[in-house]
Amino acid sequence: MAADTTPDFPFYRDQPVHVGGRGWLFLMASLAVSFAVITAWPLRYFPLNLVPALLFVAIPLLALRFVVGSYWKSLFRPVGVKEFGLMVRFAALTLGGSLCAALVLQRFFELHHNPVSDAVGLSKPADLALLLIPTIFQLVGEELLGILPFLAVLWICVTRLHLSRRAGIVIGLIVSGLVFGAAHLPTYHWHWAQALVGIGTARVLLTLGYIVTRNLWVSAGAHFLNDWTGFVVIAELGHEPIGTDI
Repeated sequence: MAADTTPDFPFYRDQPVHVGGRGWLFLMASLAVSFAVITAWPLRYFPLNLVPALLFVAIPLLALRFVVGSYWKSLFRPVGVKEFGLMVRFAALTLGGSLCAALVLQRFFELHHNPVSDAVGLSKPADLALLLIPTIFQLVGEELLGILPFLAVLWICVTRLHLSRRAGIVIGLIVSGLVFGAAHLPTYHWHWAQALVGIGTARVLLTLGYIVTRNLWVSAGAHFLNDWTGFVVIAELGHEPIGTDI
């Protein structure tokens, strides 16, 4: 049986470089700032809407570059045919998981539409691309919002709480899903179940793509395919189908 040649997760165990408590706090603060920028500065028209989307990515990446130097690239690995296949698989898994979570939630709660979905449904074809181009950058920023907290919790569990790596992965997966879901609370009118359970489930499934490959491009690609599939369906139907993570 061939040995697993996938590298370990970066930064949580002083590899490839040490990141201490202050470093992780700085990185979490950068995520908070980038999230505040994209939510408090909602420029809706192209090309101005590129500005908050680009800052959403740039702020945490620059913070990571400041903390770990050139090792920030450890989050990203090369992409080939195998990685594209994994993107498709995890996109399908996320879409299916989101749909199942939404169907369960719908039995107990009234669910809200995402405002972006409403805008997509009302857009003319000529305007749709200009509306969606910024999401290419925004979705990479959302992956940083999901993966960096996962790594931070893994670091806490392994180096501070002295838990096993496996326990740290499970706890990090759950916590990062809840953090990501909580970030969507304003989007869904503070509907805690839809944000924490529905969006949180989608986040967990996307993060699994990173856990399997240690490659943020894979989870970002799956996220992109998942959301843009929803956008295409919305554009055709004129409304948001239940269960889309957008």
